[in-house]
Parts: sequence; structure tokens; C-alpha cells
Amino acid sequence: MAVHKLQIDDFVTIDYELIAIHSSLEDYRLAYFLNKNLRLLLEKCPNDIEVTQRGAEGSFSRFIYEDPENEIVWNLMHNKSVVVTTQQNESSLFGETGIDVATGVYLLPEFKKVDYILKVENTSSFFNTKEVVENLLKVSHITTAYTINHNKLKSKNNLIF
Repeated sequence: MAVHKLQIDDFVTIDYELIAIHSSLEDYRLAYFLNKNLRLLLEKCPNDIEVTQRGAEGSFSRFIYEDPENEIVWNLMHNKSVVVTTQQNESSLFGETGIDVATGVYLLPEFKKVDYILKVENTSSFFNTKEVVENLLKVSHITTAYTINHNKLKSKNNLIF
């Protein structure tokens, strides 16, 4: 009887593209401009993405559009979440007071300066990422946009949702 081995790497395929977006817009306004310029229908997802880093748990808003014609799923996510924790100060003149400490939690910590991540799932060979980036750069409120190389990511597990 023959023995068949399955390698985990046989099932790992990258069928998504990542685009970094630098913009000072609020997430809902950026989604509006993406809908307008890329002809999408991004909608706010009721479930946020939860990520824990260094003991702090961050919550990231997410906008999603499932394109039934091309079977592509578009996800727009905020890359930074600010978590405010209160630390007690024991030696205060006026008694115990709390000090608020803000901690930044990132969806992709390798790209801390990126404001938003656009994840396009179920892409195939006909999908033109460069054209999408060019259309993003036409939006006056977007400072810059570029593709992210999958091989540079150490935090790929944060993109599983």
C-alpha cells in the first residue's frame, strides 16, 4: 500500500492583494471616495477586527464589498487603533489618581506609518493591481498608495478574518 504525504505548503496560496493607503480622512469618508472612484459599494461591517499586541487589544473598523460579478471581496481596514489604559499613581499629593496612557496597536506592525489597508481577496491573473493604485492616487485626499509585498509580512495572521 502506497503512503501519500500532504504538505501544509500545498494548501497555502496567496489569492489576495494588499494596498497601503496614506490618508488623514476618517474611515467612512475614505470609503465614500473609494466607492466613487473605484465604483465599489463598500459598507461598514458590523464586526470589527480584534487584535492583541503586547497586552493591549485593538479594535479595527472594517468596510467590505463582495463583488458578485467578479467574485472579488474588497476590505478596507484602519491600520492603527489607539487603546487608552489608566495606570494608578500611588504617591500623589491629592490621593490616588489615574494616569491615562495611550498605546498604539497596529493591524500590520511592519507598516506603522500606513493609515489604511485595502485587502482585495480572490484575485486572479486578470486583476490589475497597478490600475487600482493609479485610481487611488487620483483621489485628492489620499497622500500616497502602494502595494505591499506578502513576503515582507510577519503578521499575516492578523489578516485572517
